[in-house]
Amino acid sequence: MAITQAVANSFKTEVLTGTHNFTATTGNSFKISLYTNSATLSKSTTAYTASNEVSGTGYTATGNTLTSVTPVLSSDTAVCDFADTSWTSATITARGALIYNDTQSDKAVVVLDFGGDKTSTAGTFTIQFPAADASNAILRLA
Repeated sequence: MAITQAVANSFKTEVLTGTHNFTATTGNSFKISLYTNSATLSKSTTAYTASNEVSGTGYTATGNTLTSVTPVLSSDTAVCDFADTSWTSATITARGALIYNDTQSDKAVVVLDFGGDKTSTAGTFTIQFPAADASNAILRLA
C-alpha cells in the first residue's frame, strides 16, 4: 500500500471539460479526507473512497469541507488555494489526504502524501495549505 502525491489524472481532463469550478462564492464544494498508511492513493485515483480512511475521535468519515479561494494568476501560473482546515479534539493518525469535488460525484482532485504518519492525541489536527503562488500553491496550472 502506498500514497503517492499527485494531481489526479482524471482531474486533468475534467478541468478541460469544465467539470470543476473553484470559484469561492458560486463554485463547487470541495472536501479533504484523511487516510492511514494502509491506503493506496495515486495519480490513478478517480474519486473519494472510504477504504483505509482514518477513523477516530474527532474525525467524521468523508472529511472536512474546504473553503475555496477563487483562483488567481501568479506570474504566468494559475493557482488555487484553500483555507487551512482542522479537526479539533482529535485522536487520529493520518499518512495522507485526498482533496475531492463533493459536488461532482466525489471526483478526485489531488492526493497528498504527508511523508510519514502524522498524529494528534486529543488535540487539533491541522492541514495548513502553502502560499497561493506559482511556486507553492497546492494546485498550479502553468
